[in-house]
Amino acid sequence: MAEEEIKTTTVAAEEQAQAPKAKTAKKGKRVVNAGQLHIQATFNNTIISVTDKNGGILTASSAGANGFRGSKKGTAYAAGIAAEKALEKAKKDYSLNSVDVFVKGIGLGRDSAIRAVSSLGIKIDSITDTTPIAHGGVRPKGERKP
Repeated sequence: MAEEEIKTTTVAAEEQAQAPKAKTAKKGKRVVNAGQLHIQATFNNTIISVTDKNGGILTASSAGANGFRGSKKGTAYAAGIAAEKALEKAKKDYSLNSVDVFVKGIGLGRDSAIRAVSSLGIKIDSITDTTPIAHGGVRPKGERKP
């Protein structure tokens, strides 16, 4: 009796080990037809982020991530390359067709990043400059008391 129980438990354990694991269903490929392109252009680098309409990041790239180092990261050419890489990936993976462009900063890469969008055949719906503007600053500290 005891031998039969041992045999049945070992057979059941072997069957469980050999049974294929349940696969989770793969999600379908996400399609984002219209999105947003955020360009942050500083003097030292240009950062490109492609998002959906709600602001969730799809792809991102920067001049530094594409192999440019030092002062070359702040050039217009590096910004164009970074924009091309980010948009190619977004177009391939998410079939992105049109974007709203938001530009922030005063670096050299502003215009060349926008030109890279049109060269890839992606439609530009709008261009918005979101560069922060100084307004006189905060209230100054009071005079020093004697």
